[in-house]
Amino acid sequence: MLSETVSSQSRQQTDVSQKALEKDIHEFLDDFFRIYGSFIPLQKSDVLKHLKRKFNIDLDKRKNLIFAEVTKYQAKIVVKPAPSFCVVYKKHTLTLDDLSTLANQNWLNDQVMNMYGELITESAHHKVHFLNSFFHRQLVTKGYEGVKRWTKKVDLFSKSLLLVPIHLEVHWCLVTADTVKKKICLYDSQGNVLQKVAKVTGRCIWLGIPQQTNENDCGVFVLEYCRCLALEKPLQFSQRDIPSIRKRIYKELCDCKLYE
Repeated sequence: MLSETVSSQSRQQTDVSQKALEKDIHEFLDDFFRIYGSFIPLQKSDVLKHLKRKFNIDLDKRKNLIFAEVTKYQAKIVVKPAPSFCVVYKKHTLTLDDLSTLANQNWLNDQVMNMYGELITESAHHKVHFLNSFFHRQLVTKGYEGVKRWTKKVDLFSKSLLLVPIHLEVHWCLVTADTVKKKICLYDSQGNVLQKVAKVTGRCIWLGIPQQTNENDCGVFVLEYCRCLALEKPLQFSQRDIPSIRKRIYKELCDCKLYE
């Protein structure tokens, strides 16, 4: 009986033809492109996992052939005229240009920052409040009068944590206000802003937080700081994780929810 089962499984593996695999790869990629508007958030391992689930077999030995077909079919899809693609969630609208800031080492824009901040707020059951990325700029240029109406509909003192993204010309950093512990923190993935704060205040407690090793990923670091802090998770990520984090953020924005 056991030998029959093993033999059946062996036949099943050989019975899955390259043609059948290619058909499923094409269907998967077509659906992916329709849902996400591009292949920016795609990891080839996603395709391999899908095929393993579909056929219930180990395809590692055919991985190179599968990945080659993925690359080949991707190239065919992206040359086709793409229909207009956008994500609409509450007051936010993201175009493909906005989402494309998550590709490679591009700088994130305000639209991406603000919608992701909204998703963080929702995921934290509104115990946390993410202030719009324009809040700090407006406060600096126009003072309290310029922002007093921005939080009119929000009881800030009912929130346990306030997240304030700050854009300093070419660098994103994060200020948080913990209303429970009565503590204000500055999260800077380069450390330059912290050094200036320390000089001005004369006092600063330095905590080890993930740091970027390039000039492009500060926005991604800020969003991941926000996510971890809001969901009370440790800041356990590094520069090496950023490419995967960019892809995850892209997909979360399109799906309008954070993943576990």
